Amino acid sequence: MCPLQAIFFDFDGVLLDTEPVHCACWAEVLAPAGLPLTWEYYRDHCIGIDDRDMLRTMARQADPPRDWDSLWALYPAKKQLFQARMTAPPFEPSLAGMLAGLHRQFKLAVVSSSSCTEIEPLLVAGGIWQHFDTIVGGGDVNRHKPAPDPYLLAAARLGVETALVLEDSAAGIASGRAAGFEVLIVRHPSELAGLLRQRLG
Repeated sequence: MCPLQAIFFDFDGVLLDTEPVHCACWAEVLAPAGLPLTWEYYRDHCIGIDDRDMLRTMARQADPPRDWDSLWALYPAKKQLFQARMTAPPFEPSLAGMLAGLHRQFKLAVVSSSSCTEIEPLLVAGGIWQHFDTIVGGGDVNRHKPAPDPYLLAAARLGVETALVLEDSAAGIASGRAAGFEVLIVRHPSELAGLLRQRLG
């Protein structure tokens, strides 16, 4: 078996508990358009997938069905809300030190369905951006999670064949496995350090 060369982290729900904030921001901008969004629906159907796929599904399910492009036009307002609410991202206190140690042994990447323009400012604000060799966002691939493309792109950028994937969503887990990588399931960012210590010894 080839030695482990890289560790790939999903962002939302793995490095940072952002999903409730994403949901609240989308709910706020969709409400005036007559589309309610509950946490239960978001949790069960939207976590781990690209925002455009979420909006396409919501547009089809609306009564009457909606033009999804009109919903996607709300994305800049949603992004602005999200950035305003995440000016001091609450990363786990031990994360920076853990990533620094891992980066001495492995190549590291963030592989997310969120856009790089949402992810990168939070990594910078949290003081951990420098630990990652590349960031793959939703705009970097044509086929999003659960397709393997995001993780395959990260591997290609870093020139690695073996990687450990940290994921929290069904779509992300399927994506990592479809790319041929080992996947560790993270249920909350607070579990991340312990899971990695257990796996890497």
